[in-house]
Amino acid sequence: MLDREGFRPNVGIILLNTHNEVWWGKRVREHSWQFPQGGIKFGETPEQAMFRELEEEVGLKPAHVRIIGRTRDWLRYEVPDHFIKREIRGHYRGQKQIWFLLRMTGRDCDVNLRMTDHPEFDAWRWHNYWVPLDVVIEFKREVYQRALQELSRFLQRPGQGGHRQRYLRQPHDGAASGRDARSAREIRAAREAQKLVLAPEFPITGTDNK
Repeated sequence: MLDREGFRPNVGIILLNTHNEVWWGKRVREHSWQFPQGGIKFGETPEQAMFRELEEEVGLKPAHVRIIGRTRDWLRYEVPDHFIKREIRGHYRGQKQIWFLLRMTGRDCDVNLRMTDHPEFDAWRWHNYWVPLDVVIEFKREVYQRALQELSRFLQRPGQGGHRQRYLRQPHDGAASGRDARSAREIRAAREAQKLVLAPEFPITGTDNK
């Protein structure tokens, strides 16, 4: 289902835990990470599509989350031609998305990446809200930045002032020496690896580019 401009209606999901960390999924057999997302079927509202995609991709039901906010309007990105199936080139341009910000009220063990035969993710972790753009596929990066910035107004930030971080990449500490900076990166990488939750292995027949 495409609109007149060639964009497919879609929803994106930013899922928070109690520490305002976001659910971050690793795409099946790829080295890229992303938020859950998926198309809106004919007759669905964006909210209905969001709950369906949340269950299909993450295994969570409406009882496991609470809606905090959503983007006011569609956010669009164009998909490069080499990612588009040959038969729809010239008609399909990309996705237009409504983004939802959710608070997880369930437990980590409620997550199930194997709800369908064509899973989107094979691992996940909690990540600080301002996710690193360099691990997101390039053509989605601007939409991610816009969605995170718009929805950040719904976050509760106890003990913080009115300053809002503008960029998604973490700021570089210029005061640290080269050796200290490398050590800090190694420590962060080790901590992130400990947080990674892998899904059980099983035969994969293929995935769609969503």
